[in-house]
Amino acid sequence: HGSARRQSAALTSVELRRLVASCGVDLVGRRDRALLLLGFAGALRRSELVAVEREHLRFTEAGLRLLLPSSKTDQEGRGVELGIVRGKGRDTCPVRALENWLEASACRFGPVFRKIDRWGTIEHRALGGDAVRSILRRRAAVANLAVDGGERLSPHGLRAGFVTEAYVAGARDEQVMEHTRHRDLKTMRGYVRRAKLVTDSPTQLLDL
Repeated sequence: HGSARRQSAALTSVELRRLVASCGVDLVGRRDRALLLLGFAGALRRSELVAVEREHLRFTEAGLRLLLPSSKTDQEGRGVELGIVRGKGRDTCPVRALENWLEASACRFGPVFRKIDRWGTIEHRALGGDAVRSILRRRAAVANLAVDGGERLSPHGLRAGFVTEAYVAGARDEQVMEHTRHRDLKTMRGYVRRAKLVTDSPTQLLDL
């Protein structure tokens, strides 16, 4: 009969800080930091993340306007625009990290996240979806970050982590759904139930 597939671990902001702390100031480090932070803050699917192009980005004083020309839930290809504000932390601001990577890579058009070879040459092609998984796992290994044995580390954990953190911070259903592009409230609330297993547990009412 086989075994049930393990769910992706929802990565918290604390875990994300550990991941980006493993990223240096070299080209690979700058790219990985921007990729992880944008993936988390934008609640992006890995296919959406690697499809980001320079032409899709509009920087403002308040933050970033990111255009997603198409996505899993946008079958008509009408596109959707997300707003990402500048973060409070210098090292964890997704907008700042993206600006730093664009400057370092001299990216003026085309794919934002590209492969970098062993000699530091940035290729013109976009990273593939599997590369996002490899980057995440490599950074987790450097940060000595492991997830619960019943879960798995995957790029979807960035998206799940955003939903979890947003709800814990008090975000409303409609706010989260608009940002994550979820069409089904039931699906999205599946993340929330997992997040509240401990935070809303009735055991907190016990005199223990």
